[in-house]
Amino acid sequence: MNGAPAAPAESVSTLVARNISDFRAAVSESFVPLQVTSGGADRFRGVIRGASVDEVHVTEVRATSHVVERTPELIARSDHSYFKVSLMLAGTGLLIQDDREAVLQAGDLAVYDTDRPYSLVFDQDFRTMVVMFPKHLISLPSDMIGQLTAVRISGQEGLGGMVVPYLTQLAGNLDQLAGTTGARLAHSALDLVTTVFTRELGLDEASADPHRALVQRIRSHIDRNLASTDLGPASIASAHFISTRHLHGLFQEQGVTVSTWIRTRRLEQCRRDLLDPMLADRPVAAIAARWGFVDAAHFSRAFKAAFGASPSEYRAAH
Repeated sequence: MNGAPAAPAESVSTLVARNISDFRAAVSESFVPLQVTSGGADRFRGVIRGASVDEVHVTEVRATSHVVERTPELIARSDHSYFKVSLMLAGTGLLIQDDREAVLQAGDLAVYDTDRPYSLVFDQDFRTMVVMFPKHLISLPSDMIGQLTAVRISGQEGLGGMVVPYLTQLAGNLDQLAGTTGARLAHSALDLVTTVFTRELGLDEASADPHRALVQRIRSHIDRNLASTDLGPASIASAHFISTRHLHGLFQEQGVTVSTWIRTRRLEQCRRDLLDPMLADRPVAAIAARWGFVDAAHFSRAFKAAFGASPSEYRAAH
């Protein structure tokens, strides 16, 4: 979660590439360092439109056929970890990661991880939308998301059929991300994508796996009760009729402690409120108290450790 304060929303940037070299440079600048090759380099054309707000990068890419590769060498030179969610808007693409392959057609979603090698193969003209965001912005553990990399999620049915239209509209209205409501729009997209992932992983209430369903109920309970100063292992275990030992075991399976998870979720909600223009007049201490931080000094130290700046500095930067 460490990092410098995110920059305010910028205007939409557009780059028209008339050769593969320009496109390769633009792609690496827009996302993470990538290798891009094309068998028809002399006929290559590409357009990249993008906007960023609160560490969320939303990009529309239109191009002729090419191959994108995230190699171990490029990964080793990177400082940041991201998830990328792709929505095919036209044409087809092949995503390869973690020994899985997903053929994506218009309306299909897929997620991939910039910390591990992947390939994208486009053998014809296409148009796609990519939402790239730091891993800490999503409430599901990274290893759970790792189960979904290079897995096709249909946008024609189920939750995908509800989420894809929103993402499609966002891709066609990138200028809205540069407005005062840009952060809310971006986080709405992430919340919707998280909901789709939750269903795909079988973590919702309808899951046939009681163990996973219990973990998800506990996480939902924590999110609903972040403002309570009584929220802790004992109250959480009691609310779910399990022992605190069992509760700690469930979180250890995900590589995190209960207290760390609660603090992380509280800090993320505070960060969102500090960025919200509708809450610009609300004191930092009031925002902290709203999410369960009763000690303002402790909150300030925890926030700076997580985001690299004090709450007041972080808010001023936006």
